[in-house]
Amino acid sequence: MSTTVISADDALKELMDGNRRFMEEHQKHPHEDRQWRYSLTEGQHPFAVILTCSDSRVAPEIIFDQGLGDLFVIRVAGNVAREKVIGSIEYAIAHLGTKLIVVMGHEKCGAVGASLEIDENEGHIGAIIQAIKPAVYLAKQMEGDLLTNSIRNNAQMVAEQLKEAQPILTREIKSGGVKVVPAYYKISTGEVELL
Repeated sequence: MSTTVISADDALKELMDGNRRFMEEHQKHPHEDRQWRYSLTEGQHPFAVILTCSDSRVAPEIIFDQGLGDLFVIRVAGNVAREKVIGSIEYAIAHLGTKLIVVMGHEKCGAVGASLEIDENEGHIGAIIQAIKPAVYLAKQMEGDLLTNSIRNNAQMVAEQLKEAQPILTREIKSGGVKVVPAYYKISTGEVELL
């Protein structure tokens, strides 16, 4: 198992190379064998944090053609970042040495779609809807598809929110080589587009 910390730029290249293999159906399916699994009992050293939606069609390890221990994945409806999500990201950055955070929205996101229709705070889903609403308000002023623009805006706004999360993330972004990158996954093609 490699314990070498890789830069945010190298991590992003590894993700995008893996996504290209996935789209072209030339996956390597790395880090799945017994020996690799055994090496993971000594610890983890993921090279990227992926904050994405809970949607069953969005599986980062598959989309980026990565294996066990490669990605620190946080999945929550609408890829919103609240206290516990930010704390999980901080853990990966501060304790595991990960340098790249990708906030990935996706085509036809149901949570964002619900935020286009629901105004009231109903149950716990209301907290997710309210977190997405600023992206919807901005999208309503843009040309193009409202849902797609809202999803893209949401990923970008969450990325900005993470960049401003005090004290750990802001410190690591300023001096530790950490980068936060928003992205959009197209379910129909398999492509991850960086925003």
